[in-house]
Amino acid sequence: MTHIANTPEPPYYAVIFTSIRTDGDTGYGVMAERMVELASQQPGFLGLESVRDGIGVTVSYWESLEAIKRWKANVEHREAQRLGRSDWYTAYKVRIARVERDYGL
Repeated sequence: MTHIANTPEPPYYAVIFTSIRTDGDTGYGVMAERMVELASQQPGFLGLESVRDGIGVTVSYWESLEAIKRWKANVEHREAQRLGRSDWYTAYKVRIARVERDYGL
């Protein structure tokens, strides 16, 4: 990602996914691209920012907790989660936060 998500006026929600990858790709790149494409089609999706430099941080923005629950339950996303646990990550953490304020340039 090379842009900052254009989010609406708060409140909205952020899912913060922090991860440490295993060595090699083993299909990760293709799946990661598919997840961005699929997430952007989900009702309630507001945007995404991602960076990887040793540790990876992806923040996706959502209009509601219900939208986040639907995304977590998506069949393709569930398969990506399974592969992440078995093949792609040595460690990860998911945090969900309500955004009360945002500002910037």
